[in-house]
Amino acid sequence: MNISLKNQRILVTGASRGIGKAIAKQLSDSGAEVIIHYNKNKNEAEKLQNELKNPAVIESCDLSDIDQVIGFVPKLVGKYGSISGLVNNAGISLSAPDNLDTKEWVKIWNETLQVNTTALGILCKEFVEHALVNQSGRIINISSRAAFRGDTTDYIAYAASKGAIVSLTRSIARHYGKQGIKAFLIAPGFTRTDMADEILAEYGEDFALNDIALKELTRPEDIAPMVTLLCSGLADHATGASIDINAGSYVH
Repeated sequence: MNISLKNQRILVTGASRGIGKAIAKQLSDSGAEVIIHYNKNKNEAEKLQNELKNPAVIESCDLSDIDQVIGFVPKLVGKYGSISGLVNNAGISLSAPDNLDTKEWVKIWNETLQVNTTALGILCKEFVEHALVNQSGRIINISSRAAFRGDTTDYIAYAASKGAIVSLTRSIARHYGKQGIKAFLIAPGFTRTDMADEILAEYGEDFALNDIALKELTRPEDIAPMVTLLCSGLADHATGASIDINAGSYVH
């Protein structure tokens, strides 16, 4: 199967590293023009831009700042033209032990939900508004295994933020399908990224390896092909679906 994303323009959030970087590369290899979103990692975003096979652009937005998020999609549309796909990959995972002072716990809770859920919701809303004009658009939201099976008590905020994305994605898929908009959810498990490395440094690699059915942890490159397939239109009848990519550690 030869997947072509020629003439597609796709926004990938958190694309300067990790899963987002692998997704951006795969989309570009398949012919898409990628909008590489980053927060502070401009050097890595520019490096990726130069590595991609097809022309790409970089754009910054601090997802923790709601004023920057509101209007981000319309700004990009005005600058570059119609956007056919949105891949919401950016996210944070902050540890908040259950014995933490409640005020500090709430601070971490709010920061996590702002980036992982509220910002993502705004991007989805504004993308849907844009996609309705063309009666066409695809959203791929990167959630987590934690959305379905939960997480350790240190990462309750992370699990909750990723769980909310499930309902959001399904609601978009159910309501806007007949207007040409499809929405999908991918739920990775532990994946070799900077974010996961911080957790593995805390719990140890055996903690993750003993939890999966395969011999090695998932890599960002293991997730990117599924995103490319979903962006292609070849799997549109899977709209609303949640796709597990977690090495058999949680199947629902």
